[in-house]
Amino acid sequence: MHTGSCLCGAVTFEVEGLLDRNDACHCTQCRKWSGHYSAGADVPRSALKFRTGEEKLSWYRTTKARRGFCSICGSSLIFDPLDRQKHHWIGVTLGSIDGPTDTKLKVHIFVADKGDYYEIADGLPQNRQ
Repeated sequence: MHTGSCLCGAVTFEVEGLLDRNDACHCTQCRKWSGHYSAGADVPRSALKFRTGEEKLSWYRTTKARRGFCSICGSSLIFDPLDRQKHHWIGVTLGSIDGPTDTKLKVHIFVADKGDYYEIADGLPQNRQ
């Protein structure tokens, strides 16, 4: 079990199970949403439960997902794919997890869109898209 929250603590949640489907997304939308690249864990929808503040989540819809953030402090929290028939998971930002995550990133995605101000040098697989 992992717990997580936004910066101000208005939104709190728990994730049951392992955080083992992880990636770092370098697409333009994730970079703008997070301020850098976005590190997230894809978990089964049933594994995510909000403890407090679900009504404080605001959503921004993009072409493939809606992105959940705290309406008070602006913390990026949730990546929810629009095609729920195809995607039975929901993404949780790894930076919002309280304490140790007990996991590591597995892959970098959309590296063709990465910022020019940093290099990816951790040896993990890199997918252009």
